[in-house]
Amino acid sequence: MEQTKRKKNQLWILFYSTLRLSAFTIGGGYVIVPLMRTLFVDNYGWIDKEEMLDIIAIAQSSPGPIAVNTSILVGYKIKGFKGALVTLLGTILPPMILLSLLSLVYTRIKENVIVESLLFGMGIGVAAVILHAVFVMAKAVTSKREILPVIIMILTFILSYVVNISIIYVLLTGAVIGLIHYYRSLKGGE
Repeated sequence: MEQTKRKKNQLWILFYSTLRLSAFTIGGGYVIVPLMRTLFVDNYGWIDKEEMLDIIAIAQSSPGPIAVNTSILVGYKIKGFKGALVTLLGTILPPMILLSLLSLVYTRIKENVIVESLLFGMGIGVAAVILHAVFVMAKAVTSKREILPVIIMILTFILSYVVNISIIYVLLTGAVIGLIHYYRSLKGGE
């Protein structure tokens, strides 16, 4: 009986956590994802750091919003289909409700100076959180002390930001390089 209660409690925690993150985080997936990492890796310990990096990579390369994709994958990893369902609901309910309400008053507030100032200030905060996420993920990649992941990370930045190649091609190329590296390591270990 205690184990059943704990399992239901874990589903509630998944729902409430993603609902809270989605409701009180401005800036979309690139802000929510690092907070999910902190919550489910550092605070609850339900996912390890490597798995979370893999989940984020899959979520980013999949179609759809990264916050929704990440929450579904996290929920599925922790509690299977039920976990994916409750994290999906927790993630999409706040913006769906907020956007529905804002659509009713948008024409009245779109040129309001106070609203513009608030959004500008929030944008600065979002940029800082995204920058923090970049440093945390880069630290995770460099902590392995392997040269190939660092080279891929630097080349990905150069190709996507400086050369302006579509991120789809960059991610696919990185995936192919990762697969080749994996299979070469298997042959080397035999």
